[in-house]
Amino acid sequence: MVDYVDGLFAISKIMRNFANEKINDMSETYNHIEEQGCLMACESSSWGGQWTEEKLEAFEKYVNAYLTIMNSFRDDNKWKLIYFDGFAGSGSRNEEKEDTNSELLQELFRDYCLNEAELETYKGAAERVLSISQRGFDFYYFVDKDPESSAMLKQRLSKYEKTKRLEFRSSDANLQIEMLAKAMHNDNGLAALVLLDPFGMQVDWKSIELLKGTRTDLWILIPTGVIVNRLLDRKCELTHAERLTSFFGKDEDFLKDYFYKKKKVDTLFGETEIIEKVKKPIEKIAELYIEQLKTIFSYVTEKPLVLYNTRNTPIFHFACASNNQTAIKIASQIIKKKRGL
Repeated sequence: MVDYVDGLFAISKIMRNFANEKINDMSETYNHIEEQGCLMACESSSWGGQWTEEKLEAFEKYVNAYLTIMNSFRDDNKWKLIYFDGFAGSGSRNEEKEDTNSELLQELFRDYCLNEAELETYKGAAERVLSISQRGFDFYYFVDKDPESSAMLKQRLSKYEKTKRLEFRSSDANLQIEMLAKAMHNDNGLAALVLLDPFGMQVDWKSIELLKGTRTDLWILIPTGVIVNRLLDRKCELTHAERLTSFFGKDEDFLKDYFYKKKKVDTLFGETEIIEKVKKPIEKIAELYIEQLKTIFSYVTEKPLVLYNTRNTPIFHFACASNNQTAIKIASQIIKKKRGL
């Protein structure tokens, strides 16, 4: 009799586990429709396209507005203007082979069927900024970790070196941001326009924090749909937790509470608790990063420029942050026009 009862308990436990697994699978499928849509789009569409042009056009318009305003005040205030591009090169497929983030990028290169022409379209900010007809920056810093990519960029921009002061740094963007921030804290006469638009999550939050209190206007590309959402796995395992915490500047427990919710459901064998990923996770990723930027800068675009792939799935959010309210008003107007509002 005891063996029979024990057997029933064992069968009941197996059935309960099976039911829980099915519930989790159904829940994950339902809540992960957005992510799957993104992945399907990744595998069926190219990386380049209209969204790359939208990003560059928006940034170019802002640079023009920035220089128009700053040129009216720079001489009287004895400001020196710096343009800083943290990921200026053409992008190397062989960069940082041992880095986890690089492994993810390698996967994206495969998923998006990247080719060199698309990369050139994506990384076209340098030429646009240097081609602006009005009085430009006092210093131009172009950073790229890959020496070959940096050398190619230098060769491509050589025609501007006679009239502009160009600096090419083959180095990690985080290190160069640290050096820029140190210089700006030591010299109140420096003002910088910073562009950070990596494919992935190379920018550490601690680097962004160093810019606090400086005369910096920052445009940053947040890889909401293509990278971060993929690292926020369905089961809350966060196998790349270190990368996520470094990117957001938040600890693992906070991220789990923010992006996952516990839910109690009734089954044939009683109540059980499951963990679900939040709905619309890509929007939540952007919201959290914007809130973090607000802890560093006085003003941040509330609604960044959302960049979509050919299946109308959001892949990046392009945001602006500054300690100048006028800067954000201009950025917001540019974004609003790009969104057709």
